[in-house]
Amino acid sequence: VAALQDEKTSLMSENEIMNDRLDQIDDSLDDPNTVVAKKYFHAQLQLEQLQEENFRLEAAKDDYRVHCEDLEKQLIELQHRNNELTSLAEESR
Repeated sequence: VAALQDEKTSLMSENEIMNDRLDQIDDSLDDPNTVVAKKYFHAQLQLEQLQEENFRLEAAKDDYRVHCEDLEKQLIELQHRNNELTSLAEESR
């Protein structure tokens, strides 16, 4: 029991130390002058920019898909028209 109490005390002490370190890290993120905070905010900015770029590219992809479908329809129509005109040309000959 004494060994378990010692281990419990040791773990509680270690837990307090870890919580203190976590609080220090949180505090350093709140201070915009620290290197960690600058890197964090820079990473956040990059993430937002990449998300915006991804959204823009997804929208462009959708636009190109619609445009491609329209072009495919036009191609089919033109192929049919070409076949009709070819048939008419052969009949005229």
